[in-house]
Amino acid sequence: MRLLIAQVNHETNTFSPLPTLLAAFRPVYGAEALAAARGKQTPVGAFLDWAERRGFEVTCPILAHAFPSGPVADAAFEQICDAILSALDDSIDMVLLDLHGAMVTRSHEDGEGELIARIRRRRPDVPIGVALDLHAHVTGALAGSVQAICGYLSYPHIDMYETGERVCEAMELRGRLGDLTLCHLALPLIAHSLPMNSERPGVMRDMLDAVASLAEETGLVDVSLFGGFPASDIREAGMSLVALAEPGHDPAPALEKIADAIWARRAEFIYDQKPLEASLDDAGAALALPGEGPVLLLDHGDNCMSGGTCDNIDVLKAVLQAGFTGVVAGPFHDPAVVAAAFAAGEGAEITVGLGNKIPAEHFAPPGPPLILTARVERLGAGDYTVTGPIYTGMLCQMGRVALLSTPEAKILVAETPHEPWDRGIFTSVGVIPEEARVLLLKSRMYCRPVFEPLSKAVVEVAGGGVTGSDFSLFDFKNLRRPIYPLDADASRKTHDDPRTP
Repeated sequence: MRLLIAQVNHETNTFSPLPTLLAAFRPVYGAEALAAARGKQTPVGAFLDWAERRGFEVTCPILAHAFPSGPVADAAFEQICDAILSALDDSIDMVLLDLHGAMVTRSHEDGEGELIARIRRRRPDVPIGVALDLHAHVTGALAGSVQAICGYLSYPHIDMYETGERVCEAMELRGRLGDLTLCHLALPLIAHSLPMNSERPGVMRDMLDAVASLAEETGLVDVSLFGGFPASDIREAGMSLVALAEPGHDPAPALEKIADAIWARRAEFIYDQKPLEASLDDAGAALALPGEGPVLLLDHGDNCMSGGTCDNIDVLKAVLQAGFTGVVAGPFHDPAVVAAAFAAGEGAEITVGLGNKIPAEHFAPPGPPLILTARVERLGAGDYTVTGPIYTGMLCQMGRVALLSTPEAKILVAETPHEPWDRGIFTSVGVIPEEARVLLLKSRMYCRPVFEPLSKAVVEVAGGGVTGSDFSLFDFKNLRRPIYPLDADASRKTHDDPRTP
């Protein structure tokens, strides 16, 4: 058997001003892609391991992974598609794709659906199995064009590899039993990301537990719950469910039960974002608590892994104005400040305007930069290796970095937006993050497995930015309506009505 495996990952924030060009995907091709897939703790790594254990021949035309940002440039999308289609000759017996599920391009709302449609036009009968992120928007076009869909069942995503294994198991079962029944159910619900945290007690964990119990029913092969991505203004955005069942079994009634349970608790999927001042009051109270480690402040309003610019300075300004000391903060995205620090050199004192330089359409213009007089404590290349548990072993690059030091704070500034995956963002410039009193990160969730255990308290804070949890800030134009919570009168089966615009 000959398999084609590939990875194309992008979570598109349609409100983000950050462009997504081909370079953002850091694509690798052919033999280099196949080598890079080996050992990855991601779906594509699981695909390769599964195939090699069975002695299958594998071609991997491309691995392309970009961090969240604005819509993908058409030229980038075309080159990625062409790489896959050029390898899809008549000798390919199966296609396994590691996708995100919330990719929007300049010309296509459903990037993954368009990719699958092109594969179908080239090879109408080739079996296709797909792994998706928990934040995917599973469209009708995508669900109707593949043989298997499995999604991450954790957030933060610590089951990427296992999700790939589930896809392989489903495709292997299909080979023995024939085509599985794939059932897709969409809910008219735009959920916020923070309530999707599966590590804490709450609605998401309860629903994922229900999905896990459901998957054990006779005839059901796999069930996935997709939370969707709230910063996607596309027609079929929202939560959804996908089930795979053995031939002759109908998973629809079981999915309806889960959908009803989600809808009954829909209000719990909406995050009540506090004013910044109230969040800092919470931080001050947390500082007075006994215990070791810093108070961890998460600026989820300007979160890299949701398409934030990482240059919004509102929270840092407020933290310094409130008189907090012992602050470690970053990374902030400001190439001009990094350039000024490198020009001055380590040990020099510089005065710079930090942040608030990237406007976003339909959002309030950013305020003035933070005027900062600081010592250039350390300059670096901005490279580190993730120690886990997410993207374990991945070499990360922030571009050049500068650590600026004031009596109150150590501030890490980078040439590119970057998610704080690991302590390495700070230890690479000589900072031990757990020694801070206040640790301010531009993150919502992905930092938690590493930094939360080091901290005595976690406080979610939101300044300005394009990734906040206040839907009134977002100028939605393309969503199917009615949809909850934008429309309080939305019903659970709104989108079952073919008249829905």
